[in-house]
Amino acid sequence: MTLTNFISFIGNADLSDPVNFTFFLGTMAMTAASAFFFLSLPQFDSKWRTSILVSGLITFIAAVHYYYMREAATSGGVTTEIRYIDWILTVPLMCVEFYLILKVAGATTKHLSVLIWASLGMLVFGYFGETGFMGGSAALWGLLSGICYFYIAYLVYFGQLAKLAAAAGGSVEKAHKTLTLFVLIGWAIYPLGYMIGTDGWYDFVDAINVNMDVVYNIGDAINKIGFGLVVYAAAVSSK
Repeated sequence: MTLTNFISFIGNADLSDPVNFTFFLGTMAMTAASAFFFLSLPQFDSKWRTSILVSGLITFIAAVHYYYMREAATSGGVTTEIRYIDWILTVPLMCVEFYLILKVAGATTKHLSVLIWASLGMLVFGYFGETGFMGGSAALWGLLSGICYFYIAYLVYFGQLAKLAAAAGGSVEKAHKTLTLFVLIGWAIYPLGYMIGTDGWYDFVDAINVNMDVVYNIGDAINKIGFGLVVYAAAVSSK
């Protein structure tokens, strides 16, 4: 993305269209969040610096993909492939945040691997459902994706990760609990977008006159920036 293209992106934004507006807002918000996280790195010690760096990477990757998704959406193209490329990079990084926060409490690379593989399963099955892979029904692929999601939710809310956070206490436990709420509530936005954009069991949501991209864009802004701000707040409070 060159500076000229970025200026053109700003100047040509038709903010009267909800899809265009949320892509524009998402790009600006993710870019600003990335700058904030990267510029704040020097004020933290090594214990939190990696977590803040990962937060910045999540929003930066999203900002770049949002630029190209908006270009595709406004020209009548499909954003599915670009969005899943974004998610396949950023969602595992969001799982890494749990590991980095709980590493001091005893979290291991095994915990990290389980979270990453579950998140990849959630995304791959979701992509199969949205693209009609092998003629499978959106409902079936959505169910498999949902199982992976609920497994992640179980691990962070009831499983070993929750126990490690409780044992650590303080800013670590507070940050973990808040990130868990993002998984339980914020990530629940994505199944709504999936149901709106696919056929199958979900025909009853056709009455909801909302574009799938709008739902996903709102979910991304809340979750990706929110994750980073939670980590930042925990880092500040531990100083």
